[in-house]
Amino acid sequence: MNSRRHAAEHAGNTSGMSMAPLPGDLIRVGSRRWFLQTGLAGLAGLSLPQLLQAQEQARSNDGSRKAVILFWLSGGPSQLDMWDPKPDAPREVRGPFSSIPTSLPGVRFGEHLPLQASIAHKMSIIRSVDCTASNHTPITLQAGNPLARRTNDGRDGAGYPSMGSIAAKFRGANDPAMPPFVGLANSWAADVYGAGHMGSSYEPVKGLELAGKFNLPKGVEVPRLKDRQSLRDQFDRMRRDLDQGDTLARTDRFTQKAFDMVLSGRVQKAFDLDRETDETRDAYGRVSVGEKALLARRLVESGVTFVLVSGAWGYFDHHGDDVRWGGIEKGLKPLCPRVDQAFYALINDLEDRGLLDDTFVMMMGEFGRTPVINEQAGRHHWTNIMSMLVAGGGMPTGQVIGSSDSRGAEILSSPVRPQDLAATTFRHLGIDLNAHWTNQRGRPIPIVQEGGRPIPELI
Repeated sequence: MNSRRHAAEHAGNTSGMSMAPLPGDLIRVGSRRWFLQTGLAGLAGLSLPQLLQAQEQARSNDGSRKAVILFWLSGGPSQLDMWDPKPDAPREVRGPFSSIPTSLPGVRFGEHLPLQASIAHKMSIIRSVDCTASNHTPITLQAGNPLARRTNDGRDGAGYPSMGSIAAKFRGANDPAMPPFVGLANSWAADVYGAGHMGSSYEPVKGLELAGKFNLPKGVEVPRLKDRQSLRDQFDRMRRDLDQGDTLARTDRFTQKAFDMVLSGRVQKAFDLDRETDETRDAYGRVSVGEKALLARRLVESGVTFVLVSGAWGYFDHHGDDVRWGGIEKGLKPLCPRVDQAFYALINDLEDRGLLDDTFVMMMGEFGRTPVINEQAGRHHWTNIMSMLVAGGGMPTGQVIGSSDSRGAEILSSPVRPQDLAATTFRHLGIDLNAHWTNQRGRPIPIVQEGGRPIPELI
C-alpha cells in the first residue's frame, strides 16, 4: 500500500467505533426481494445449499457443539502495550504505560487490561506469533495460512479460504436452523475474510444485517407459507429473472429449509439482545465490541459454529496522533478497557453457562507494532511478531506460550505460525487435518498448509 493511500485510509472521524443499529426493515415473506435475500441468492453467503449441507453435517457431528469465537482487533494491536510489556526496557521501547501483575505468577500485562489480567489463569497468552506473511488485512491470520496474502492485484488471498469458511464446509452449523459462519463487523471487506475459491456457499453471513430479516411481519399467515405448491409456483415465476445454476435445479429440496429458519424463529431469537438482562449487557459493555461479544455468545449458544467479532475497522492501527485512530496514549488507552471488559465478560459468561470447554476463543489482529515509539507518539506496523490470547476449547490454560526478545521485536522461542493456529482450530472442531477442498480447476487443496500442526502447548 503506498503511503498516500495509507494516510487517506486513516483519515476521518471515529464514528465507526459505535455499534450501528441492527437493521429492522422487514421484508414481506413471499416477495421477490425476500426470496432473493433469504433464499436463492442467499444473504451474504447464506445459500440454500449451505443450509442443507449444514443440516447434514450437524447430523454427522459427534453430538458436541464445538464452536469458535474470534475477536479481530483490526489494525494490529501493540504487543508491548498490551500482553507482552517490557517494564525494564528504555522508555522509547516500553512506551507510556506501566505494567501490572496477572493471576499468573511472574506474568504481567499492560496496566489498562486489569480484567484480563485477573483471569490470566483461564487463558493462554501467546507471545511468539509469526506474522511475517501478513499485511494490513484480515486475510493471512483469518485464513491461518501464510500462502493467503494481500497482493493488491485483484487476487488477494490466492483463492484460499478462511478458517471460518473451512468450518462451514467441513463441520457445518451445530444446529441446522442456524448458519455455520457469522461475521459481526461494520466494515466487511477490511475485517472479515471469506471463502476464497472454495465457493460462495461457505461465505460468512453478515450478522449485523441478518437481524430482522427472519422475522415474520404482521399479517403473514404461517399455513400459507407451508403450502409447497404455492412456493413452487412462486419459484417458477422467478426463473426468468434469476440464474442460479444448479441451485435452481435443486430448489424443491431446499425451499422448506429456508422457511424452517423463518418459522422456527431461532435466528431472530439469537440476535435479540433484549432477551438479555441489563446486568449481563452492562457486564459486556454497551459499546460496539461488547455488544458484538454478547451476540457471539448468543450465536454459539444457538448453534452457530464460527463467529468473528470486530469492534470497528482499523481501530487498533495506532500509528500516531496525526492519524484517525491516534497514537498509543490517545488512541490505544481508551480502547483497552473496552476489549478488556468484553473478553473478560465473555470468558466468564461462557464458563458460567457450561459452554467454555466447547468454545475456543481467540483475540488477535493482523500483526504487532514497532518496538520503538515514533515521533507521533505511536507505533507503526510490525510483522516480525505479535501477541494474542486464547481461551476455552477444553485446552490447557494458565500459561505463556513462546517469548520475544528484550525489545518485543523478534521471536525468541516457540514460534507459532498462522498454519499452526489453523491446525489448532480445526482440531478443536473435530475436522480432519488431512482434509482437502477442491478448487475451480478440480485440484485438491489441503485445509492445512505449510506443515501446520496443533500448537503443542494447547494439546
